[in-house]
Amino acid sequence: MRRSEFARLVDHTLLKSEALGADVDALVDDALAAGVAAVCVSSARVGRAAGRLTGSGVAACTVVGFPSGAVLPEAKVAEVHRAAEAGATEFDMVLDIGRLRDGDRDGVVRDIAAVRAAVPDGGLLKVILETAALDDDRIRLGCLLARDAGADFVKTSTGFHPSGGATVEAVRLMRETVPDLGVKASGGIRDLATALRMLDAGATRLGMSATVAVLAELPD
Repeated sequence: MRRSEFARLVDHTLLKSEALGADVDALVDDALAAGVAAVCVSSARVGRAAGRLTGSGVAACTVVGFPSGAVLPEAKVAEVHRAAEAGATEFDMVLDIGRLRDGDRDGVVRDIAAVRAAVPDGGLLKVILETAALDDDRIRLGCLLARDAGADFVKTSTGFHPSGGATVEAVRLMRETVPDLGVKASGGIRDLATALRMLDAGATRLGMSATVAVLAELPD
């Protein structure tokens, strides 16, 4: 795989709460130089990123209910609306992980569906499951409920949970469960070998903060 092909599978990501405006600008500069799929930043910073990405073909992505997911649907909806007004077109929401672990199917679907309805026409919704905190049955259930609620992607991880990030096993299970959805692997992908294993397992998008270093391992 060539560098430009790989880059189009990447959401170049900066979600640290202490990130400076200058850090966001540097992230965007790197994203534009590489030609990634999207830049993913917090909803408080997405307007700054989106303004610099206008007309570039690189999407402005943000996170919703991040990182816990234990946020009222109404709050998630409000976050989507404000981020969309600021220029976001892709939205990575953390579902209510506790409700999923409880087996509260209706509650999980209501949560995701409310966000889906708030996403502007043409926008992408990626649902973060936090797979390292779930057993296989709950990963399958989360994927199916996300599909039922209208998600475009299911995503492994926030990258901030103590249980860990993406694994090949989780990505493979997600791909098998919802073959009709995109699968985003995120959390702990810091080198090309790990990234390629995620793609081989069925990921169609990668969330990475180490994008520049990983791309440097590929031919032009």
